[in-house]
Amino acid sequence: MEDDRATANVRVDGAPAEATLSGGELRWRRGGAGGAGPERALSLESDVLGVQVTGKEVVVRAFVAAGAARALSCAGAGGKRCRRDFVLQMADGEGAAVAWGEGLTRYLDSFGRPKRLFVFVNPFGGKKCARKIYDTEIKPLFEAAGVSITLQETEYQGHAREVVYSLDLAEYDGVVCVSGDGVLVEVVNGILQRTDWEEAIKVPIGVVPAGSGNGMAKSLLHAASEKYSVSNAVFAIIKGHKQSLDVCTILQGDTKFFSVLLMTWGLVADIDIESEKYRWMGSARFDFYALVRIMNLRKYCGSIQFVPAPGYEAYGEPIKQVKNSIVESVEQNGKSHRSSYPGPSVEFQASDWRFIDGPFIAVWVNNVPWAAEDIMAAPEAKFSDGYMDAAILRDCPKADLLALLMKMSDGSYVKSPYVAYLKVRTFQLSPGQLVENPKRGGIIDVDGEVIARGKGTYDKNQHQDVMAYGQPIQLTVHQALATIYCPDKIH
Repeated sequence: MEDDRATANVRVDGAPAEATLSGGELRWRRGGAGGAGPERALSLESDVLGVQVTGKEVVVRAFVAAGAARALSCAGAGGKRCRRDFVLQMADGEGAAVAWGEGLTRYLDSFGRPKRLFVFVNPFGGKKCARKIYDTEIKPLFEAAGVSITLQETEYQGHAREVVYSLDLAEYDGVVCVSGDGVLVEVVNGILQRTDWEEAIKVPIGVVPAGSGNGMAKSLLHAASEKYSVSNAVFAIIKGHKQSLDVCTILQGDTKFFSVLLMTWGLVADIDIESEKYRWMGSARFDFYALVRIMNLRKYCGSIQFVPAPGYEAYGEPIKQVKNSIVESVEQNGKSHRSSYPGPSVEFQASDWRFIDGPFIAVWVNNVPWAAEDIMAAPEAKFSDGYMDAAILRDCPKADLLALLMKMSDGSYVKSPYVAYLKVRTFQLSPGQLVENPKRGGIIDVDGEVIARGKGTYDKNQHQDVMAYGQPIQLTVHQALATIYCPDKIH
């Protein structure tokens, strides 16, 4: 059978039909070439999981728009999909079935789809349903696509980082995280701590939402106009499309790790972390505690320093010297030293830096558009533009603040005159104390985990944080450092 075009007489669901394989599409019309039935089509790249040959039957395992194979005039992304098998019974017998199976498989293989994946499942995240989600929704799709899976359940925080640090990545086409965003962050950190990180970071990483924070999965699917769902996230991995992803270095003194999502300080971090005491309320805890925090609004002393992206130089005030600079040690004469981290060096001149002094209500720095599946924190963020998107709130009347928080679901909050929204190349936070209570500090949250807490903050005495509150913390973005599985097209 020729790869460019093949035609055969078949039976589909018992009815005679003529099938054609051409240009990456499988088409058939019931009743044969001159039949009166509607012509149907499956895109091998966009609709098909895998192929199986049994006797004279070719079983095409598909993941299509709910109801049936799409009609030629009804192609469209974004809707609900479902599993369906299409059985082509070859009129010319088993030999024809084998030839068609081989031809279909060659097409699928030409797309560069993953065949071997290492999959992390976090059974403790979110509602603790990740293993059930894997068994019922994820595993059947991988099996239908013929993907070989090595499964690892995480047993404690940091487990995924430890495993991927020593994993023989050459054995796999990619690493998949079935969890919230936490396991993704661990995997990136584990890879970048390896001695062979320059090659290891090229391994694609897949994300399937199964936790409490699913900002990366939501960002990827939304950017491709795909419905946010577990199955669509899995299908994106199966199809093998890849997207570069910026990675941020978080640095304070000798302490360094890597971020792929966000850093927040002030109101948003306080709501996220302090509402833990109301976990019994479910997701309503965030709305309830947001009201509490607005009614008892906090402002924090402190300052931020940043290098703006082109076009954002109007934000902040210029500074002649970057005080307490961490990644870049900038001298008064304008010369700068190179940073040390996995990846190419980044240089900034003293004249590039600007600053904004507090007090602040909230500071939010984002790498991707969605912070969670229902919060669009950075509507203009891109996956590999080399910039972080900062949203800074210094002052806002309580009534306006409540309305502003309600607009976070679609990102329109950034249009508020009280919000400064800008893109930055590097960002330094020097967090201070509460204006209302100088003995109390704030909480700094990176990718859903607290990295620093000031005195008097929630759960301060129960945890040993990785960084010190009050000392400068710097983020530097490194463009397109990692690779992530994504849907067909990112807009």
